[in-house]
Amino acid sequence: MPPGSPPSEIYRAAQQFMADNDIPGWLVYDYRGANPVFPQVAAASGHITRPVFFYLPAAGAPTLLAHHVDAGKFAQAGVELQVYRSRESLLPLLRGLVAGGGPGRAGGGRVAMEYSPLNELPRVSRVDAGTVELVRSLGAEVVSSADLMQAAIHRWTPEQLADHQQTAGKLGRIVNQAFAYAGERLGGGVTEFEVAEFIRRRFAEESIFSPDGPIVAVNDNASDPHYEPAAELHRAIRPGDWLLIDLWAKGTAPGSVYADITWCAYAGERVPARQREIFGIVTGARDAALEFLQEAYRRGEAVQGWQADRVARDYIGRRGYGEWFTHRLGHSIGYEVHSEAVNLDGFETHDTRHIIPGVCFSIEPGIYLPEFGVRSEIDVFMGPQGPAASSPVQHEPALLA
Repeated sequence: MPPGSPPSEIYRAAQQFMADNDIPGWLVYDYRGANPVFPQVAAASGHITRPVFFYLPAAGAPTLLAHHVDAGKFAQAGVELQVYRSRESLLPLLRGLVAGGGPGRAGGGRVAMEYSPLNELPRVSRVDAGTVELVRSLGAEVVSSADLMQAAIHRWTPEQLADHQQTAGKLGRIVNQAFAYAGERLGGGVTEFEVAEFIRRRFAEESIFSPDGPIVAVNDNASDPHYEPAAELHRAIRPGDWLLIDLWAKGTAPGSVYADITWCAYAGERVPARQREIFGIVTGARDAALEFLQEAYRRGEAVQGWQADRVARDYIGRRGYGEWFTHRLGHSIGYEVHSEAVNLDGFETHDTRHIIPGVCFSIEPGIYLPEFGVRSEIDVFMGPQGPAASSPVQHEPALLA
């Protein structure tokens, strides 16, 4: 279920996953907003000041452990509430959940938490080491909730997919309008920042939103993957320049999800051979990764995030540019543009989460040479018929002529 889903739907999805994967319970811990999963499973009516634990067994009703001073904030949470006052009163209650020691409890001595061994997946590792040690000291084995979390919270509804596709279509139109805007002004002078401002105006006109971006980068600026022009620091776009635009946004309605694309252009009538070569390698790697995912789906094979990264990285490496591909292949897309589900990553991390139905992610290989950078980004949704591009796809560099 996606962010914002009713907790009861999240509970059902989580319990189905736990039953299928022999996980007796899910323990969601939070202290002062450190765990973004917690408000999805147990909504509070105000600020929570003390440690709080939510426990969902694989079968049965959930339980919430909250301190006496915060208990009233969970009056409408719709779950059984157990109140502790001191650490001495907390520990036996927590032991009763995670170790199966309390009446009617189903802890079974094994719990999933927002923990990643060796911090291999930083977006998953939300629980501090001391709390993991505490739970283990109470007789429970702690396992990672990485796949459980994405299955329960980060799968989209059909309505959210439609919303995403609508926004992606708008981004495709806007990036081409931005190229036209730059091309029309090449003779009189136009800057990266002016193009970025044009894109932001078009976002407002199309009722889509992003708190940051876009990336509008010429030549070697495009070799900085997260370069953004500013009013006080930007560069002019001139004939003969290479231009990269990365833009992301979501709708303004509650529950909207992001779309995120990157396209490239050349300011002239004919793309030079060097830029065309690198663009072809980057888009070839992009397409090879998507084809790998589609073929694995046809064979009925489950794929982990790192495996897709490996396909694109090997493709670029075989052509002599492996050292210039300096980031993961793709990221989860959801309520945040860089969301919490599986990333296509075997480089920055080793993402062993499975690419499951209902999740969306980017595929965006890049080659960043000293003189210019190329990235080609598409969004892919894992749907009932397998993975497919859910955003516009660029096949040739645009021309600003």
